[in-house]
Amino acid sequence: MTDLLAVRDVTKRFGGVVANHSVSLAVPHGAIVGLIGPNGSGKTTLFNSIVGYHPIDTGSIAFEGREISRLRVPGIARLGLVRTFQQTRVFNKMTCLQNLLVSVPHVHEGLAAMCAGQPPAVMARASEILRLVGLQEHTEQHAGDLSFGQQKLLEIGMALMNEPRLLLLDEPTAGVNPVMIESLIALLRDINARLGLTLLVIEHNMRVMMQLAGHVYCLAHGEVLAQGSPAQIAANRAVIEAYLGAQP
Repeated sequence: MTDLLAVRDVTKRFGGVVANHSVSLAVPHGAIVGLIGPNGSGKTTLFNSIVGYHPIDTGSIAFEGREISRLRVPGIARLGLVRTFQQTRVFNKMTCLQNLLVSVPHVHEGLAAMCAGQPPAVMARASEILRLVGLQEHTEQHAGDLSFGQQKLLEIGMALMNEPRLLLLDEPTAGVNPVMIESLIALLRDINARLGLTLLVIEHNMRVMMQLAGHVYCLAHGEVLAQGSPAQIAANRAVIEAYLGAQP
C-alpha cells in the first residue's frame, strides 16, 4: 500500500512550548492507523496541524503526494481529509437528518428548505449514512436528545457526508457506554472495509486499538516514542512505562 498521508519531521511550537518535535508518521491507503500516548503528548495538536488548524513551524505534511501544510482548513477538507472531535460537535436543536444535510459542502439554505430543497441523491446518501451508523430510527429526533454515544455516531455520519478519503477520529470511544464501544469498533471496521475509507485514530483504550488498528504510533513528550503492530506496542517496555503502565 502506498501512503495516503505522510507526515515528515513536523515540529509545532506554542511560544516556548514544543507540542510536536520532529514527528513523522505514514498512513497507507486503506489502512487503519492508531495514535496513542499519555495526555499532553501532542496527539490532538498533530491532528490540528494535519487538517490546517495549526500551521506547522517546520517539516512536511503531504496528502496523496501533495504538500498541504500551508493550506487552510476548507482547502484541506475539499481534498477529502476530514476529522471528528473528542467532544462531539453536533447541532443539538437540529434533527439527525438536518445535521447530516447541513454537513454537505455549500449548503446555506434555511432549516425549512433544507430537507425539501436537497437533490434526491443527497437525501438518499443521508438516509444510507443514517442506516450505516445505526441511527435510521432517529432520523427526526433532535441531536441533543441522543445519548453521548449516539452523538458520536452522528458526528461520524456528518463526516461521511463530506465523502472523505481520510478520516481522522479523536478518541471515538471516549465517554461512550462500554456496551456501545463494540458497536463503534464494528462501524469503523465496516466503513474501512466496505467504503475503502482510510482511518487515523487517536484512542486511549488500548483494548480498542488492539481490535481496530493494523499499525500504531505512540507519542510521548511530543515525539514518536515507538511504532509497530498493536501487539508490539502493547509489549514495548518504553510504551508501558510512559503510557500503559499508568492505566488502571
